Amino acid sequence: MALHATGTPGPPTTVVLFGATGDLSRRKLLPGLFRLLCTGLLPDVQVVGTSLEEHDRDSFIAFARTSLEQFHAPFSGPDWDRFAARLWWAPGGTPDSLRAAVAEAEQGLDQPRHRLHYLSVPPQAALAVIRTLRDAGLVERARVVMEKPFGTDLATARVLNASVHEVFDESQVFRIDHFLGKEAALNILAFRFANGLFEPTWNRNFIDHVQIDVPERLGLESRASFYEATGAYRDMVVTHLFQVLAFTAMEAPTALEPRAITEEKNKVFRSMLPITSDDVVRGQYAGYVDEPGVSPESETETFIALRCFIDNWRWAGVPFYLRTGKNLAEGQRIISIAFKEPPQSMFPDGSGISDHGPDHLTFDLADQARMSLSFYGKRPGPGFRLDKLSMQFAIDETAWAGSVLEAYERLILDAVKGDHTLFTTAEGVERLWEVSSALVEDPPPVRPYAVGSWGPNQIHQLIAPRSWRLPFERTWRG
Repeated sequence: MALHATGTPGPPTTVVLFGATGDLSRRKLLPGLFRLLCTGLLPDVQVVGTSLEEHDRDSFIAFARTSLEQFHAPFSGPDWDRFAARLWWAPGGTPDSLRAAVAEAEQGLDQPRHRLHYLSVPPQAALAVIRTLRDAGLVERARVVMEKPFGTDLATARVLNASVHEVFDESQVFRIDHFLGKEAALNILAFRFANGLFEPTWNRNFIDHVQIDVPERLGLESRASFYEATGAYRDMVVTHLFQVLAFTAMEAPTALEPRAITEEKNKVFRSMLPITSDDVVRGQYAGYVDEPGVSPESETETFIALRCFIDNWRWAGVPFYLRTGKNLAEGQRIISIAFKEPPQSMFPDGSGISDHGPDHLTFDLADQARMSLSFYGKRPGPGFRLDKLSMQFAIDETAWAGSVLEAYERLILDAVKGDHTLFTTAEGVERLWEVSSALVEDPPPVRPYAVGSWGPNQIHQLIAPRSWRLPFERTWRG
C-alpha cells in the first residue's frame, strides 16, 4: 500500500484488545493497528481480541476485515493477509482464555515481547479487566491503556488510581487522550519552543485571553447511559480540554522527553485556581430529556462553558475560556490566542482599527492541522483604511502530509514504546479533580439551548466584554 510514515519502529508487541468488537475498535483501533503494521512502525505485532460478544478467531478476522473496508483507505490483498495472520481471539475474556490465546499468538516467536493491554471498555468495567490481567499472569513486561473518564470526582479518581496501582506500576499505565495525539496539538510545542518569534510574547504582558473551543454537531449517538452518568464537564473538560490547556500554557521543558514534559504540564495543573459555579455556564439542549435512556428530570449538562485562571508568573490575570457541547451549530476544535491591542491608536476615526477585535493566533485541532495568524494591514489605495488580514498554514500543503498519523495510531505507537509524553498521570488527574471539587459539589443550574445554536445566552455574559472566537467571521482557505 502507498503509505509511508517516518519514525522509529516499535518493539515486538502483543496487543490484547478488550472490547475488540466495540465501536472504538471498529472505527479506530483495528484500522490503526493495520496501518502501523503496513507502514513498518509496528512490524512485529500480534493482536488478541476479546469481548463479551460470541466470536471465534475466524469471525473476529471477518469483523476486522469489515472494519477496514468501512474505515480505512483501500488496501491490498497481501497487506490484509499479513494482518489477518496476526489476529487471535480469547472467548469470554476470562483469565484462562486470555492466557491461552496470548500463548498461542506468541508460540514460536523467539524475540522477547512486550504486551500492550488496551481497555476499550466502559469505565465501570476497567477495574474488573485489570484484575483479570493479574489473574491471567499478564502483568510483567506489560503496559495498559485506559480510556476516559478517570473517575467522576476526586474521591473516585483516588480509589481508581489506588486500585490500578495494586496491579500495575504507574510507569505501566497510559491514560489516553486522543486530542493530544493530533498533529496540531504537537505543533503547539513546535510553534512555541522552536521559534524565537512568539515565545517572548507568550505571557500576560502580550496575551489578553485564550479560548479553547470544541463544539460538537453530534448528539448522544446512543450513549445516553454513559452521558447521564458523566455529562459534558467530566466527559470533555477534565479529560480533553484541560490537557490541551496545559500544552498551551506550560513552561519550556528541560528536554523533549516524557518526564520533563509531564512535569511542566503538572505545574500548570498545580497553578490552576479552583473553579466555582460563578465561572461556569451549564446547558442542556432542547429535547435531551426525551432521548431514550434519559431521565425526564435530568439535570445533566450537554454543554459547558467556563472561565479559569492559572495563578503563576506567566499567566496571572489572563482568563482561559473553554467551551464544548453537543448538538451545536458546528463541529470545531480550535485554540485561539488573543493578543492585547495597542494601548493607544494613532489612526483616525473610520480607519477600521479595532473593528474586528484583537489579533489572533489560531490552531485548528481537526485532522487537517491548520494554523492562522490574523492582523491589521492597510487596504491598498488612497487614505488609510485598515482591514483584517490572515496568514494560514495547512499540513496538507506540505510534501510530508502523508506521514501524518491518526491520533490513535500515534498514541498506540507511543504506548508500545513506553513514551508517556502525550498521556496523563495519576497526579495530574487527581489535581484536576481537586480544582473541580467546588464545581462538582455545587454546580450552577442547567440552561436550555436550541439544537444548532452556540449554547445558552449566558455564555456572552461569561466572556464579556470579550467575545467568542467562534463562529468565525472569516473562513479557512480551501
